[in-house]
Amino acid sequence: MIDYKKHLKNGIIVAFSLYLVFLMVNFFLGRFDDGITAYYLWTSFWENFVFSMLLFVTNTIWFEYVTRKYKKTLFRPKPLTTAFFGHVVVSMLGIFTAHIIIYVGIHEKDFATVLKGGSAADYLISLTTSIVVVTIFYVIWYYKNRQDRRVKEQKIIAGAASAKFDALKNQLDPHFLFNSLNVLTSLIEEDPYQAQKFTTSLSKVYRYVLEQKNKELVSVDEELRFAKTYVRLLKMRFEDSIVFDIPEMENIPEAHIIPLSLQLLLENAVKHNIVMKTKPLHLKVFAEEGYLVVSNNLQEKQVVKKSSGVGLQNIRQRYELLTDQKVIIDKTASDFQVRIPMLKKQVSAVEGQKNYIEDKRYHKAKERVAAVKSFYGNLFSFCIVIPFLAFLNYKTTSFPWVIFPILGWGYGLAVHGLEAYRIHPLWGKKWEERKLRELMEDEHF
Repeated sequence: MIDYKKHLKNGIIVAFSLYLVFLMVNFFLGRFDDGITAYYLWTSFWENFVFSMLLFVTNTIWFEYVTRKYKKTLFRPKPLTTAFFGHVVVSMLGIFTAHIIIYVGIHEKDFATVLKGGSAADYLISLTTSIVVVTIFYVIWYYKNRQDRRVKEQKIIAGAASAKFDALKNQLDPHFLFNSLNVLTSLIEEDPYQAQKFTTSLSKVYRYVLEQKNKELVSVDEELRFAKTYVRLLKMRFEDSIVFDIPEMENIPEAHIIPLSLQLLLENAVKHNIVMKTKPLHLKVFAEEGYLVVSNNLQEKQVVKKSSGVGLQNIRQRYELLTDQKVIIDKTASDFQVRIPMLKKQVSAVEGQKNYIEDKRYHKAKERVAAVKSFYGNLFSFCIVIPFLAFLNYKTTSFPWVIFPILGWGYGLAVHGLEAYRIHPLWGKKWEERKLRELMEDEHF
């Protein structure tokens, strides 16, 4: 809903401010050297007040309407054209109403005489000034909106990536527990004593799951030790129907993988293959060329329950969020093999930090170039439009109204330039960077 009270309040402030500027300009031009009357002050105040108030309020209300209606599509050709012509129409209505109020209400002239005596020049000057000011508003709004949109996009991207990674990690908890309980259910029926041992071992294994699932990476040796513990659980269930070849350690201290990846791959192999004494499943884990390889002989089940989609997809997606290295899957008629990258945690973190810093520098440089380019475009427009307005002012009236767009646009141009070149007029160009470093180095901050 449009806040009309807010626009009226702002209109009053703008009208008073412009009148003060009007008085100062006339004073410096020497127009008050012969004295000034109370009547002049009274009439000139109301003339300026009515014009400024009506033009400001009508244009700001229309501006708020179009920005609310079109939002992100405002700067497309059709909405922008509609907005521009809307400003022309409301400005003309505002100027016409102001003329009527001033000449009929203040100067007490006849309404019909005012209608006949109005000149096109009066409308043209006021309309041009209004359009110039409105254009400045649109430029400011565009850049503010673009910056806000960029910030929101970055927050959404970062939030989505974080949420996705957390969701993938949280899948492991119920997935592992559900499959372990299925095994326990089978053991209770077949061998209660083994079921009891399984429950004890399961509590130890599940503790590892809870401790490690929220980490990004764990050492390969740590994951191998856990895999051997998990294998003992499977051996309780399948006994001689499954054969494991898993090393105790790989002795590669800097090698890391995502947590529970081995458990997921071992579990998938058991889930999707026939495991019988007559057809034992052979599972082998070994390191090769920077990858940890999990291999099994392929003897797929003819009927398999629909997969939950956690296993391999979970591992792939978590690696995609951490590194460019891919999970490699090789499947032949007799074997199935998954190769997961072993990451050097320290090097990976440093490289990730360098890539992040380089990416941030690129985007920062790109934004700086865009800001400087925009400033030069604004400066070029200023150099073209202001001389035209000055010429129009010279040809139409002796009142130097051109000083208003010069001051307003010039101020905006100066602020634009300072922002584009990161210059603070009081504290210098590097003040912001110095203050940031000072706060970052303050231990009590």
